[in-house]
Formats: sequence, structure tokens, C-alpha cells
Amino acid sequence: MTHQPSVAFHTLGCKLNFAETSTIARQLKENGFRKVNFEEQADVYVINTCSVTENASRECRAVVRKAMHINPSAFVAVVGCYAQLKPDEIANIEGVDLVLGATEKFNIAGYLQQLTKKEKAEVHSCEINEADFYVSSYSVGDRTRAFLKVQDGCDYNCSYCTIPLARGASRNDTIPNILKQVQEIANKGVKEIVLTGVNAGDFGSNASNETFLQLIQELDKIEEIERFRISSIEPNLLTDEIIEFVACSKRFVPHFHIPLQSGSDKILKLMRRRYKRDLYVDRVRKIKSQMPDCSIGVDVIVGFPGETEQDFLDTYNFINTLDVSYLHVFTYSERDNTEALNIKEAVPIVERKKRNKMLRILSEKKLHHFYQQHLGKSFTVIFEGGSKDGMMLGFTENYIKVKTPYDVSLFNCLTEVELSTIDHDSCVTCELPCLMSKV
Repeated sequence: MTHQPSVAFHTLGCKLNFAETSTIARQLKENGFRKVNFEEQADVYVINTCSVTENASRECRAVVRKAMHINPSAFVAVVGCYAQLKPDEIANIEGVDLVLGATEKFNIAGYLQQLTKKEKAEVHSCEINEADFYVSSYSVGDRTRAFLKVQDGCDYNCSYCTIPLARGASRNDTIPNILKQVQEIANKGVKEIVLTGVNAGDFGSNASNETFLQLIQELDKIEEIERFRISSIEPNLLTDEIIEFVACSKRFVPHFHIPLQSGSDKILKLMRRRYKRDLYVDRVRKIKSQMPDCSIGVDVIVGFPGETEQDFLDTYNFINTLDVSYLHVFTYSERDNTEALNIKEAVPIVERKKRNKMLRILSEKKLHHFYQQHLGKSFTVIFEGGSKDGMMLGFTENYIKVKTPYDVSLFNCLTEVELSTIDHDSCVTCELPCLMSKV
């Protein structure tokens, strides 16, 4: 019997990367590979990388070392954003055999015909303007929710960001093709789909007669999916029409994640963001007027060059006054080939970490307040299959993390619950009045 090679995957970074890793895994399965967990001995380890932060780059090295510890003779392939930006740097990491840039990561099967380890890693990179085509992707099988890629690349060129250099110009799938993929996902029994992209709200910017609003209007008609969730959308692209549609939608949930990055107009200008903070206030007010229970997540960067103590306090106080639910806080890190490097007033690392900690504490307070507002109310939860300390986790439609004693019959079911108490681990315990629907 011919040996069936095994392959394991590790994904760094965003939901979009998870969607693409899952697609690569399906391609390799079709080419005769058997997928195993990353902690197991595998013939091939595929690492899908991120480039957003300095930590992501270091983490790539750590994951390669982990793979080599598990199986020193394994073939190691590194793909993704970091592989596009720093192919030679990755090629010099001990244990790496193959580095694939933006145009080649979906052709990985063709590079895995010979799995003999190499003295020097093989690199297949490209100029980023060659990454001008679109590859459909979605993740399914590893999570209760599926991540569906609807858009790739970005034209915004924010002064701190390497994503346009790693993924190229903004481009997107077609609505008919997305509907086809959603049907495939629905046929696998998935109840919730998260729409992902580098700049998802830019959907249709390079295609005629298609908009993000039209996309979500068409998706809302698909009865086989219980929930759609928008992963992230820029405030200047989050129109009144999108908000109003989600508010009356049958399937799009009341949850928005809206990047802010700074509450200082001065810093927003230096970042080359396409809005001022007044627009952000307007978007939050519009959402809350239409959907009072809506969860709103915020991305914010601390320690950007030129950010004075007063600029940071402006951001802190601005966010503190906003009716938002939680923060994703990022510490600015210098990235090669970005315009922010030309801004000379660097913030000391110690100060960046201090500001990060302050905003993380604020995020915990915001989340606790948001949860507190909803105790005693009824929501629906889709519980995930894993068990931790005898408990299972799930999320309400407005993204409140809920836990309940493990019961396999609740897995992937739309379950009505009443929120009861806030636990110490940022979860809400619940009562289970009735079961609304079941797989």
C-alpha cells in the first residue's frame, strides 16, 4: 500500500488566514494528504503566517521550532503574509524547506511532490502587483462557525500597515460565487458564517454593479444559515443603509467590529486613516439607535509615532465615552517599508506597554458593563463542541460569551438561554429555558 503523507497546519493572525488555511487543507486532501493535528508527528507542517505585528514574526520562528521538535525530519512549508514580505528571512530559519509568497500559496500541492528536507529552503515569491487574482476560501470543520472570505487586499495604504505589500490591491469574489460557497457550507451543517476580508466593506470597489450592501442583502435570503456575522468594517464604509439593513435583517446579527485605531484626529491624520473621530461617534450612535443590544468591538493602536501623552489621553477619554463593548488593543511596532517610519517622534517601548495596559483594563470594564446590561434577558446561543472543565462555550447573537455544563445535545444548536451571572473568566452563565432548533 502506498504511504499516505500526513500534513499538519498552524495558522497565525486573522480570520482570513484561517479561511485560507482551511482551503489549502482541502486542496492537499484532494491530492492524497491526510490531515493531522499540529501536535502530532506529521510528514509536512504548513505554517500560514501574519505580518501585522512584530510578535507575529517571532511567533513564526517559534512554530517552526515546535514542528522540528515534534518531527525533526518533517518537511516545513511557510506561506502567507510574512512569507510574502520577508521570504529570505524565513528561508534562513533552521528547519524551513519551502517558502511560498502571495501568488503561490494556493499552488502548494505542486511543490510537495518531493518531501526530502533541503539544505537551503526553496523560495517562490513575487512582486506584489502580480497578486492580482482572487482565490475563494472558507474554513469549515474546525469550528462551529465558518469563516468565509469575500474580499482580499487593500487600497488604503495606512501609514503603519504592511497588508497592501503582503496581499496586494483590493479585489473580491462575485456575489453568485459567494452564494454558491455559502450553500456548500450550509450542506455541512454549519449554522453561522462570519464574513471576512482585509477590507470587507470595500467589496465591489473593483467590480461593476456590486456593493457590500447588495452582498448582505442576497446572503440574508439563504434560509439554511441561521446567522451571518460581519467580522470587521471600516467606519467610513459602514453606511446608514448597511446599519439599517442589519437592524431589520432575518439573519445578520447585531454585532459590528469597527476599527478606530486612535481617538485623536491628529494621530488619525498621521496614520492616513480616512475619517475623523466625529464620524466614529456618528456610526456608534446610529447603530445603538437602531439596535440597543448591539455589540460593538473596537481596534485601537497605542504608541504610534508622534502620539504624546495628551494624544493618548484623548484616545482613552474618547473611547471611555463611547457606547462600545470591547477593545482589541495593539501596541505599535515598526514595520519595514511603511511611511510611519519617517515620523521621528518615537514613543518609548515602556510607554507603549503602559498605554496598552491602560486600554486593556478599560476594555475589561467596557465588557463587564456590556454584559451587566444584559443579565436577566433572553438570547440565542450556538454552543461549540469543545469541553473545558466540564463546561461548553457559545456566543449569543450580540457576541456575549456564554458557558453552561457540557451537554453534547447542545452542540451546534440554536439554543434560547437566559443570562444569569458574570463569571470570573469573562463569560456569562445561563439558564436553558427551551431548545429552539437542533441539528
